[in-house]
Amino acid sequence: MTAPRITVNGEETPLSPAPSHTTALDFLRERGLTGTKEGCAEGECGACSVLVARPGVDKPTDWVAVNACLVPAAALDGQEIVTSEGLATGGASGTPRTLHPVQQEMAVRGGSQCGYCTPGFICSMAAEYYRPGRCGHADTTADAGPTGAGEATADADTPAGTDTEHGPNGFDLHALSGNLCRCTGYRPIRDAAYAVGTPTDEDPLARRREQTAPAPVATDYTRDGSAFLRRDTLAETLGLLRERPDAVVVAGSTDWGVEVNIRSRRADCVVAVDRLPELRELRVESGHIEIGAALTLTEIERRLDGDVPLLAELFPQFASRLIRNGATLGGNLGTGSPIGDSPPVLLALEATLLLADVDGEREVPLADYFTGYRQSVRRPGELIRAVRVPLPLSPVVAFHKIAKRRFDDISSVAVAFALDVEDGIVRKARIGLGGVAATPIRSLATEAALEGEPWTAETARTAALVLQDEGTPMNDHRASARYRSAMLGQSLLKLHAQTTEAVPS
Repeated sequence: MTAPRITVNGEETPLSPAPSHTTALDFLRERGLTGTKEGCAEGECGACSVLVARPGVDKPTDWVAVNACLVPAAALDGQEIVTSEGLATGGASGTPRTLHPVQQEMAVRGGSQCGYCTPGFICSMAAEYYRPGRCGHADTTADAGPTGAGEATADADTPAGTDTEHGPNGFDLHALSGNLCRCTGYRPIRDAAYAVGTPTDEDPLARRREQTAPAPVATDYTRDGSAFLRRDTLAETLGLLRERPDAVVVAGSTDWGVEVNIRSRRADCVVAVDRLPELRELRVESGHIEIGAALTLTEIERRLDGDVPLLAELFPQFASRLIRNGATLGGNLGTGSPIGDSPPVLLALEATLLLADVDGEREVPLADYFTGYRQSVRRPGELIRAVRVPLPLSPVVAFHKIAKRRFDDISSVAVAFALDVEDGIVRKARIGLGGVAATPIRSLATEAALEGEPWTAETARTAALVLQDEGTPMNDHRASARYRSAMLGQSLLKLHAQTTEAVPS
């Protein structure tokens, strides 16, 4: 193995002498790239956003925005990063620098005030600027802006030809959902986003998308007795975990990164699994869909393209795009958190987990996986290799997330429904709950109260009384136990109201 190196703004940079727990944010700032800022150190503000070259869904390479405050720098061994400083062009041999189109629009439309959050916004905006297919949704009737792009209407809440979350140039505002600003307000930032045009043929980052993304490399980086390790294959990784059962396993590091930053946790050994090919497959078989545990939520969302409607409802409500660009189903299930957003959905889908170790593989229903608070049946040295969702899918589905903010927040309560309703009768009901017990749970009593009954308002009211008594909700700073119980019952009434037009009662 060679010494770990990261390509930053086109230049190879050695990782040494940084400690193995160093985040990409600290790695960059220590090398003078101070446009990348630390705001929250938890992945909630986006001030640390940078671009990483990743295997693409529609092109060989995608430019993906991630939270540099959460990603271990060692996890980017052999990879390519672009920071806000690397977006502008020119500057060689004394030639003037030319602002990137995203930077230009932010400047001319007043999208920056104190400037602290601006580089992060620009990197997230650049990732959306380069997203394949974005310009295919552009409204070509819009007036030309100062860079030849569609002009965002300056005095209306919604530019002509758009919805509330997409611009006339196809820009998806969810790309900025993980970036916060407390000075400028979001209006001029949105105007800048809605004004950017199409990458030109001369744009080096646009051309880079047509080349293969950097291949994962084996990493063995040890500093001061602490190691960051990556192996080439699943078999090698499982062998390593058998030798080091104390190792912390990371994929997107959206959970472990918070522990490192906020709680100052350190591990003697961290093992990365995010680039293992065996954990990055998505296959549709005759009886199930198998989703690799190390695929990011963004990759899953774009590859499924709505084919699993309940997951499609989950994705926009799961944290922010920045987090979804790193977070994985394997990680969200592996932490065992009772307020993770994916377990209720996967419980309603009757998902099973494929658990692998050096002795082989076993399949465990997700309903049997959790055994206690942040505890599961997963044994030391065992990995979640994939999640299986059985087919066919139930046609009546919904995911209701109750939180203090609409997006980018932790659930107070999460409820997922999957119902089969035939001839007005509920033939099958599966309900997953989060935030109301020490583990995510199935709502077995409510399922029994629904099955075999007509899908009517009376049935919904009766079952809602059962649902609000399920689990053991607690009082905390996010919600009271009474509120959580009330929201459980209300969610079923809401589901009935949402579906009665499509499903006659």
